[in-house]
Amino acid sequence: MKLWFVGKDPESDEHGSPAVWVDSETKDLLFQGARVDTATKRACTEDVAMPRHETVVRVPRHMIPLLRKALDVAELE
Repeated sequence: MKLWFVGKDPESDEHGSPAVWVDSETKDLLFQGARVDTATKRACTEDVAMPRHETVVRVPRHMIPLLRKALDVAELE
C-alpha cells in the first residue's frame, strides 16, 4: 500500500496529530486524530450505527485547507 502524506496539523506539537493521507491506489482518505468523547460518539450514533471496529475522530476546523488538498489529490487520475 502506498500512501501520499498530505500534511499534519500545523498547530500540533511533535506528535503530529491530526494528520491526513490519501491511498494512492484506492483514493481513500485516511485520518489520524483525537478520539471523541463518549457524549460526542453517542450523538453521532443517533444518525448512523457504529460498529465495534470503527470510531469517530475529530479533525479541527483549521485543517480544512489540508482536507481540500487531500480531496484534490484523491481526484487526480
